[in-house]
Amino acid sequence: MGRIVGLTGDEATAEAMRQINPDVVAAYPITPQTETVQRFSEFVAEGIVATEMVRVESEHSAMSACVGAAAAGARAMTATSANGLALMWEICYIAASYRLPVIMAVVNRALSGPINIHCDHSDSMGTRDAGWIQIYSENCQEAYDNLIQAVRIAEEEKVRLPVMVTFDGFIISHAMERVEILEDDEVSQFIGKYKNAYSLLDVDSPVTYGPLDLYDYYFEHKRQQIEAIEISPEVIQKIGREFKDLSGRYYDLMGSCHLEGAELVIVAAGSTAGTVESVVDELREKGEKVGLLKIRIFRPFPAKQIAEALRGVRAVAVLDRSVSFGAQGGPIFLEIRSALFDEIKPPAVVNYIYGLGGRDIGVDEIERVYKNLERIAHTKKVDELVGYLGLRE
Repeated sequence: MGRIVGLTGDEATAEAMRQINPDVVAAYPITPQTETVQRFSEFVAEGIVATEMVRVESEHSAMSACVGAAAAGARAMTATSANGLALMWEICYIAASYRLPVIMAVVNRALSGPINIHCDHSDSMGTRDAGWIQIYSENCQEAYDNLIQAVRIAEEEKVRLPVMVTFDGFIISHAMERVEILEDDEVSQFIGKYKNAYSLLDVDSPVTYGPLDLYDYYFEHKRQQIEAIEISPEVIQKIGREFKDLSGRYYDLMGSCHLEGAELVIVAAGSTAGTVESVVDELREKGEKVGLLKIRIFRPFPAKQIAEALRGVRAVAVLDRSVSFGAQGGPIFLEIRSALFDEIKPPAVVNYIYGLGGRDIGVDEIERVYKNLERIAHTKKVDELVGYLGLRE
């Protein structure tokens, strides 16, 4: 049993970073992530951690510094939001391509323009093909727990890929919740000491990072990245079981609420999953066969496990807090439909775009989604493939 404290999401993330005690943290402030690195910089100033804190001039520089540090053999971390993540875009690809286990907390915020500082998932979804493992958190506790597990996942020899842990801006980052904090020595023993087998500073075993890689080997190196991220689900589950032994809390590739016998299911990621869960509990008490499937790992996408979880369901609504412009729906929706493509009797699937720029989603709207799913299941007809929740007429 750890310590029970009240922390915001940003504070919980900073606390996890303190316990991880990385060699290097390079970061630049951006709302609503600022409090994470601000709090961590206090730990550095007070001598509580042995971290080299690099206060860079931009997020592009932050990720560049993390790449250099990780290549040199250091355990490196950063944090950002929205436009900051977009400015890292080029270097995010480089971190993954060099197989560097950089850890990044992403506080989800809408991308400009117009400029907006509130939550949606356009930032992390924009980097979904950059080669990073992506973990979505429902609340402050999950943000804390996921960040600690991310270190082990990234540094696993079979994986060696960067990991981003996301949580919703303001909704989680600035909301104070009950968080159970592990003891410092428990976290230290769980993550262990970082041993980089391919350090630029190891003169006895010289390596090269970032050479020109044309058509002779580039394709093969991309294939190696694909194999590494395809291996990661079993690593994520293994580390999740070990974390359960330590904390009593287990996180699989996805979460669920009342999926047993469910006929109508909503799929959601982030803080919205908690709101949906409360609606599911109420409707279940009334005898309605509803359920929730929560996306925790979005990259790599657990298609097989999701298809199995939704087998026997009659209708599914996928909630997306971001838009894939010009596509046939939001990012999560597209993945869900693809995962169900080979099912013999797939459920009807509809998409709802919601919450862009931080707009609230309420219990009434979620109840209306279940009502629509009931109609779809009864009529076996989808009138509108993509709908919009909370949008003014």
